[in-house]
Amino acid sequence: MALLPDLTGRVALVTGGSRGIGRAIALALAAAGADVAINYREQAGQADAVAGAVRAAGRRALAVAADVSDGRAVDRLVQAVTAGLGVTDILINNAGLALNRGLDDLTEADFDRTIAINLKSAFLCTQALLPAMRARRWGRIVNISSGAARGAGGFGPHYNASKAGMEGLTRGYAARLVKDGITVNAVAPSLIDTDMIAARRAEMVARIPLGRLGTPEEVAQTVMMVIGNDYLTGQTIMLNGGAAFV
Repeated sequence: MALLPDLTGRVALVTGGSRGIGRAIALALAAAGADVAINYREQAGQADAVAGAVRAAGRRALAVAADVSDGRAVDRLVQAVTAGLGVTDILINNAGLALNRGLDDLTEADFDRTIAINLKSAFLCTQALLPAMRARRWGRIVNISSGAARGAGGFGPHYNASKAGMEGLTRGYAARLVKDGITVNAVAPSLIDTDMIAARRAEMVARIPLGRLGTPEEVAQTVMMVIGNDYLTGQTIMLNGGAAFV
């Protein structure tokens, strides 16, 4: 059994793939042989740059704009990926929003937007791609969660709820799809060096026993491990530099 997956001939879709963790995952998928669709909402230039890097690695790439919290937009996204690259085998639900709100500042609109982008999007994309995965009897779905699904987190209860919901979604799909050859897992990074925590970097480092932030590439490495393991499903893999244990 190979320690790293050979994804030659596979097509992967990474939502929120224009920067940070999504970018690192897209490049890792390409290095393993996959053709990669990079979904983005606003960062067209960055998404095109990721697509260019995938092509430079010798793989096909497509950057597709879509608000993955909208069902009709997801349908158009899937159609574009299928037309441009073929049927999607691997889905990385990475699109996310981290609004930093205190209890007294959190609004209904903040809550609804966070749930839609962080949780509903994973449901919509999964539902849209399941028929083709089932027909091929092979699929890999990896949901990018967060340590906030279990701990207090730093953004607010709306963010906690969205990520805890994503892990529940992971288990619910995994239990029902394992006999179809589809695995569904979550990766839950905490305190990763991305734009999301740039303004609070020093504060965050002080909370990590390892003494540094994690990197997007370390998250991507974990995602590749999950994709390559046929026996792993319904699980959440945490990486946080020793900040918490479950």
